[in-house]
Amino acid sequence: MTEPKMIRAKGDGVQIQLALWEGKEKEILCIHGITANSRFWDCLASALSPSHRIIAMDLRGRGLSDKPPMGYSIEHHCKDVLALMDNLGLDRPILMGHSLGAFISLVFAAQFPKKVDRLILVDGGGKLSEIQMAKVFTSIKPSLDRLGQIFPSFEAYLTLMKQAPYLQPWNSYMEIYFHYEVEEVEGGVRCRVHPKHIEEEAQNLGKVDTAQLYKKVTAPTLILRATKGMLSEDDLVLPEDVAERMVREMPNAKRFDVEGANHYTILFEPNTVRDKAILQFLSE
Repeated sequence: MTEPKMIRAKGDGVQIQLALWEGKEKEILCIHGITANSRFWDCLASALSPSHRIIAMDLRGRGLSDKPPMGYSIEHHCKDVLALMDNLGLDRPILMGHSLGAFISLVFAAQFPKKVDRLILVDGGGKLSEIQMAKVFTSIKPSLDRLGQIFPSFEAYLTLMKQAPYLQPWNSYMEIYFHYEVEEVEGGVRCRVHPKHIEEEAQNLGKVDTAQLYKKVTAPTLILRATKGMLSEDDLVLPEDVAERMVREMPNAKRFDVEGANHYTILFEPNTVRDKAILQFLSE
């Protein structure tokens, strides 16, 4: 396991915390999911960083980045990414996003095609039906329910997380991730993410139709898809028909199914087949 260097940079009017894994090849800027943080990428970064330079951001409101009272939408995040690229001197990095981060990455690549070298969408970014979106939010509800709760200790917090069926088998990457996301407060510990910020984020996400942008994404794109549901077989974030439409309508996209992985383990679990698919895509 490779420990990242933690640095700060300027977003759009906010300070953004970043995890940095040094490497010789092209930079990969990683964008996490709706309640996650930069340390969600530890497992994959450990596999890619000897060759590639990995920069994972804490989105505004998450991790150790600034947490303004309002301003949580894909538009706000894209402005932060743009400011980060300028501040860090990133010239056409590879963008890799998971879940909400895949939506942000896709929208950014459609809006600023000349600023993105390649795009990797990890189990996200597709236009879901209202029914499917409801299934996904029902399944991530246990994850959302931790927000705002005060737990008597980190051990108590971790005990609850270890019971989640979609985080099996448990591993040390998960422990590091959850340790990073909590802060000490009166009475114990709680997640750093504020529930109101996520409510605003979810409402704004519902207004975005990424399907209208598929044709504008000209960068070579790899879509990594989890084949297992989270709490049921059909609560997939990228159902088969959605992934197929993305490949069909995006000018330069292909997909790779990560067999046996769910929406979380697609990144949390070591997986040499996944790593090989990514490295092959990056070398093409």
